Amino acid sequence: MSQENRHVAFICSKGDLDMAYPALVMGWAALGNGIDVTLFFTFWGMDIITKARQDKLEIAPVGNTSMKMSMMGVNTGNLGIPNILGVIPGMTAFATKLMKDKMAALDVPPVGEYVQMLVDGGAKLYACKMSVDMMGLKMDDFVDGVIDIVTASDFMDMTEGAQIIFI
Repeated sequence: MSQENRHVAFICSKGDLDMAYPALVMGWAALGNGIDVTLFFTFWGMDIITKARQDKLEIAPVGNTSMKMSMMGVNTGNLGIPNILGVIPGMTAFATKLMKDKMAALDVPPVGEYVQMLVDGGAKLYACKMSVDMMGLKMDDFVDGVIDIVTASDFMDMTEGAQIIFI
């Protein structure tokens, strides 16, 4: 009697730096637990696997109501960064550098390295055909390890029975 392995599939729809890591971290944890992992990148989530964008992911403080002053090194409890400060030139670069520095201090790999670790660990990566067509991209625009460009219907077929997590 054969027992099928668990399967988890992540739909990555956002390309901000703080939205790239949840699927990467959880995908790596799943692989470590022997779970099959598939990642489907759609809309701005394709920045995570696009050569020209992967190393340029940012975290914008404008509209990010969960960004706490403590992340910026200011101990004010749970106060968020006022949105008005986000419009100051350089705030996105500042917030991005702080997050990257904090991740590096925790020995968290940069996005590109994390994606490669997932590929090397056996995760399957796919780009969304509709988003690819809409943005005028082609297979050559993606990092090594992206298996194919597939439709949402193809993704649903290949992940039948999987736990699907939308990020």
